[in-house]
Amino acid sequence: MTETVVKIKAQYSQKMRKGNPIVLKDAIVSADHLEAEGMIIRLVDEQNQFIGKGYYGKQNKGFGWILTRKENEPINHEFFHNKIMKAIQYRKPFFQNKETTAFRVFNGEGDGIGGLTIDYYDGYYVISWYSLGIYQFKEAIIEALTNLVPYKGIYQKKRFAEDGMYVEEDDFVTGERGQFPLIVKENGASFAVYLNEGAMVGVFLDQREVRKAIRDRYAKGKNVLNTFSYTGAFSVFAALGGAVKTTSVDLANRSRSKTIEQFSVNGIDYEAQDIIVEDVFHYFKYAVKKQLTFDLVVLDPPSFARSKKVTFSAAKDYTKLLKQAIAITADDGVIVASTNSASFDMKKFKGFIDRAFRDNGHKYKILEEYTLPADFKTIKEFEEGNYLKVVFIKKMR
Repeated sequence: MTETVVKIKAQYSQKMRKGNPIVLKDAIVSADHLEAEGMIIRLVDEQNQFIGKGYYGKQNKGFGWILTRKENEPINHEFFHNKIMKAIQYRKPFFQNKETTAFRVFNGEGDGIGGLTIDYYDGYYVISWYSLGIYQFKEAIIEALTNLVPYKGIYQKKRFAEDGMYVEEDDFVTGERGQFPLIVKENGASFAVYLNEGAMVGVFLDQREVRKAIRDRYAKGKNVLNTFSYTGAFSVFAALGGAVKTTSVDLANRSRSKTIEQFSVNGIDYEAQDIIVEDVFHYFKYAVKKQLTFDLVVLDPPSFARSKKVTFSAAKDYTKLLKQAIAITADDGVIVASTNSASFDMKKFKGFIDRAFRDNGHKYKILEEYTLPADFKTIKEFEEGNYLKVVFIKKMR
């Protein structure tokens, strides 16, 4: 396959040579000759010394990913086969765990191919393509997956825009179509998932260990508030852990029916729980006005959100959001502060937490913290890839 030479600026070349896989737009001396996404690019420094080979594909700040630092290694069907085979072998304990039947099989740059993820749902696989560039290798990647694992069916999600437009199309690729909802297990609990309903299937797999901690160590006898609750996964685990009551709050209209479904597949009486469709920021004001307090508050907002009156950015507004949560958390209560923003690290996140408690005049104690679970494999050379930050914080009297 033809390779296009791309020259990298001096201030970026050493970091890339040491293992950082992303090809930033600003790192490229000139992108004028980059035409079709998916073209193989040969990266060299300003002295024309080899750095690595990869593909051109636009994704967020990136213009591509390094796939190999072996100058003579071809990027072909065998290459993708070997990468996916190694990833599957690494997840062998997950495949053998009968209590958890949904997990990540391939995690982008952590497994050697930036822009690609593959998730497993009880015999079904979901491939997510994050750029038109990686999508050009669709045939080789799907062939590798189908040759390496037994499967019921394969679905795909295009997480990129073509010509500025997101194309809605059938997500099914091959095998047999699933009957939805598909019921999968997570640490013995059940989730109803829909692999054919766009990008979000019904549960975020990266929070598995956090949900287990809530069920096993924090929920018993507690009054629990789950904000930005999506389909109520945290609420389900809190209820299974013996919570007195859960309150789930999310702005999306469909969150109510989805949360009812998740309670129901776990044999939980949803009518004994509160499921509220409302802007979380409005709910905080309501809770203060009504003098409501909670023993356990889950705060897991999206990195960026916009409602009719509020625009939220985790990087700018998390401290303010946390202050509102502190105000309705009982003394000795626990806040599960979570963010999936890759734009700041755990140290900065803890700074947000410290500022929020100081501003509210409360002392606090960090009980435990989490990042991505083992199936969401990451590499130290690409810190942004380990995006999840979760801190369990006790509000002291």
